[in-house]
Parts: sequence; structure tokens; C-alpha cells
Amino acid sequence: MIWKDIIPPPIADLYEIQDYKHGAVILAYEFPDQFRYICQALEAFRFTEEEVKQPGGNESPIPKKFSQLLKPFGWAENILTATMVVDGKKIRQSTHKVDYIKGRVACDLEWNRKDQTYDRDLYAFRTFFDYYRISIGVIITRSNELDPWFKSL
Repeated sequence: MIWKDIIPPPIADLYEIQDYKHGAVILAYEFPDQFRYICQALEAFRFTEEEVKQPGGNESPIPKKFSQLLKPFGWAENILTATMVVDGKKIRQSTHKVDYIKGRVACDLEWNRKDQTYDRDLYAFRTFFDYYRISIGVIITRSNELDPWFKSL
């Protein structure tokens, strides 16, 4: 089974989907509620030219709009803090925040994507996974296909 077998057509038609190691199938079958919430959010999510043109500052209106689609269903921002003992000294280390976690599923929206934000998110996901806090992670970002339209604005 591949992602094309389970992603609803309205979402598959609107979004470019990259699937790593059958993550979509695992998400759909192991975590059906979270899969449904993400699909509902993606299906409802739309942004306008005016929103794109607004300065983002710390966070543009577009991620805030996406948050309004997930947070009512119990998705919450989270940071993992681990304490290790190295040579008898306790060392605390925290991950970068993950935008949305529900159960064992992490989801991050990277609207203004850069290589370092992907690295940071993947590192946070990996740490949450290694410490048995999540089983799967989803990154949502804008497609490169939109770049000409964004530059025209």
C-alpha cells in the first residue's frame, strides 16, 4: 500500500505529498484519529494573497490560521527536555519546539522554510522518537511550485 491509496483525493489534488518509509500508511492505520485531524485541517486550509503579503514578524497569519484548525482537537506545542548524567554531572538538554503533538504523532508547519529549519525539525522529531514520545512526524510546508507566485507578489 502507498500514500496514493489512503490520502483523500481532495488533499492529493491540492498538495504535493512526499512520503518517507510508508509514513502516510502508518499514520492512517496506527493513528487514525490524528490522520483524520491532519486531513481535515489540510482540506480546510486556504490562504489569501493579502495574508501572504502581510509581514510575519515572529509568526505570519498563515501558520496562525493553520493552528486554529488543529488546536481545538487537542494538538499542542511541545518541547522535550532530557536529563543525562555525564561524568557524574546532570546535563539538561531541550529540543526545539514542535508545533503540534497529539498522542504519538508530531506535526510541524514550516511556512517560511529554510534548510536549517528542516534540520532543526528533523532533529527534534528524531529526539522525540528516540525517547519514545512520538512514533511518526509530519512536516507541512509550501511547495517550490508556489515560488514564482510568491515572487510575483
